[in-house]
Amino acid sequence: MEEYVVYVLKSLTADKHYVGYTQNLISRFKSHNMLGKKGFTVRYRPWQVIHVEFFSVKKEAMSRE
Repeated sequence: MEEYVVYVLKSLTADKHYVGYTQNLISRFKSHNMLGKKGFTVRYRPWQVIHVEFFSVKKEAMSRE
């Protein structure tokens, strides 16, 4: 069964939050904090996960995001 995670990140260096969804939170978090080369989350590293919600239906996760 597929599972989707909606997550909220908080920047530890700026007053910023980021909301996203994924099927692999560990990999996605690593991308936000270390692997990504461009985009919003690169500018405000490091990030901390402050909230997660789990969904079995992708459409519900996307809607919640």
